[in-house]
Amino acid sequence: MPTWSALTTLSGPDRAHALAEAIEGMTPEPAGVGCFEIEDGSGLWEVGAYFTDPPEASALALLELAFGARPFTVSELPEIDWVAKVRRDLSPIEAGRFFLYGSHDAGKVPEGRIALLIEAAMAFGTGHHGTTQGCLLALDRLAERGIEAQNVADIGCGTAVLAMAAAKLWGRAVLASDIDAVAVEVAAANAAANGLGGLVRCVEAAGFDHPALQAAAPFDLVFANILMGPLIALAPAMGSHVAPGGRAILSGLLNDQAGAVLAACAGAGLVAEDRIVLGEWTTLTLVHAG
Repeated sequence: MPTWSALTTLSGPDRAHALAEAIEGMTPEPAGVGCFEIEDGSGLWEVGAYFTDPPEASALALLELAFGARPFTVSELPEIDWVAKVRRDLSPIEAGRFFLYGSHDAGKVPEGRIALLIEAAMAFGTGHHGTTQGCLLALDRLAERGIEAQNVADIGCGTAVLAMAAAKLWGRAVLASDIDAVAVEVAAANAAANGLGGLVRCVEAAGFDHPALQAAAPFDLVFANILMGPLIALAPAMGSHVAPGGRAILSGLLNDQAGAVLAACAGAGLVAEDRIVLGEWTTLTLVHAG
């Protein structure tokens, strides 16, 4: 069955979410609607919808005018087995001692590596993004220095790649949280698929706002691979939830955004210890100086 996509961009989350809601009421009704912030520091949001019948050009034009959006780009999409395509396109990833792979590449795991299985059907957060790779490399560097965290949290965990990496590295329980309920379900499924269901606990929470996180704090190590804005907002809580001498590995940052996050974290007692740059993305390792 053919599918059509209609994509546009506009500024501001409020207008973007309002436009997405308006699209849901269109005729023909869309099969799905998405609304995402573009991670380039521009402040723009992308709103897209998928249709099993061609959307009416006049209806889209009215929505553009009503919400101040750029003209929709409408495309007919080819019929593709997307999971099979992801399997072909997502090759295994090596980041220090960590090896991330799909089940279709199970025979390629090298000896002596910490292997993490991420299925193609759960492809967001597979480790192919420079921010996830940077966090894994930062974790590997800590281990190379003989640092061993006893108490670890992964805030905004996505597929829980980082939580699982720490759990496998040290054989200790890790708390993983995400604000999105679907991400929490995916994280728990990934942990189970890697034999880590008893070590990685996944909870739905905004930041550290969950009884399990409050009870377990302070942490020796906190991952937060999110975005600049949330990281800056989270800095005071990060300072109070990381133990003195403990560390935070932060990413989701374009290179020119790192300075603002460092400044916010310095005010919370977290100072720079290490930095990894992969292309346009920066990963920071901070230590609590308190």
